Amino acid sequence: MSEKKKDTAIKTKVGGQALIEGVMMLGPDKGCMAVRQPDREIYTEVWERKKPKWYNKAPFIRGCINFVSQMADGYKYLMKSGEISGMFDEEEEEKDKKKSQNPEKSEKKDKEEKTSVLDGMLMVISMILGIGLAVGLFVMLPTFIFTGIQYLFGDTDISAFRSLVEGVLKIAIFIFYLWLTSKMKTMKRLYQYHGAEHKTIFCYEHGEELTVENVRKYKRFHPRCGTSFIFLTLAISILVYTLLPINSELFMNTFGVSQFIGDLLRICCKIIFLPLVVGISYELIKIAGGCDNVFTKILSAPGLAIQRLTTKEPEDEMIEVAIASMKPVLPDRPEDALW
Repeated sequence: MSEKKKDTAIKTKVGGQALIEGVMMLGPDKGCMAVRQPDREIYTEVWERKKPKWYNKAPFIRGCINFVSQMADGYKYLMKSGEISGMFDEEEEEKDKKKSQNPEKSEKKDKEEKTSVLDGMLMVISMILGIGLAVGLFVMLPTFIFTGIQYLFGDTDISAFRSLVEGVLKIAIFIFYLWLTSKMKTMKRLYQYHGAEHKTIFCYEHGEELTVENVRKYKRFHPRCGTSFIFLTLAISILVYTLLPINSELFMNTFGVSQFIGDLLRICCKIIFLPLVVGISYELIKIAGGCDNVFTKILSAPGLAIQRLTTKEPEDEMIEVAIASMKPVLPDRPEDALW
């Protein structure tokens, strides 16, 4: 491969997500999940992606819709990767051995169907709890912390800086949460697969053959990372909520409610305007991922810095998994994968 080809990087729409002992990649037409099984073989699953509708392409509208859709798919395959990798089913192996000795196949099928329904219910419940935790940590907690500070110091003049202070608190909680999870053994391996995903995408964008040796030399920080998107969403929320006249004092004075009820109404308004914040952030992350100038470098810098927590240098086996998830989603014509 010539040096010219190596130096000419493209921007691709192929993106991915780290899984438990695996990686999921999404191309323009196909998606693929690759997971390292307990026997060290790589399990792959490929599927056709739905054709995008008009709302998946409409600026500002597409952000929230695509985010929710990708989050649901990501969670689905995250749970599935846990089963395939053996993390969630250490006890299932013993059950499978017992089932294989059971001649009553119809009973076995009924049990599997019941298990499938139960797994689906548990996944929905887990997603709801996860969303509830995110709302509690990044929406409710900063609001009540600020109210507590205001109460302790008895100073109502700082209300003008409420959105700024709450935004800084959200970012601090987010970074602390990432730092805390990075210390967990399981999450560290997840972050290593995250690094393998980024390196593999960079290797493809630079036109090199997808081999472990080629992928290993690329950096693990990518401007279109989900970590960068979440940070950008938190930052944009500061600006949006500062411009919008929604504060607890307004509700207290208008409706004569207590401080607590005023805070709850403020939280509800913030949740209502969250799709707007996500929509703006999505458009900015697309600009940052597709352009390379001073503005996009400044825009991407904080997210890239935080990726030092959410990505780790991968092992060669992890890179192999990332490559296995990448190859099936690449289109026959490379130009179809351009950003």
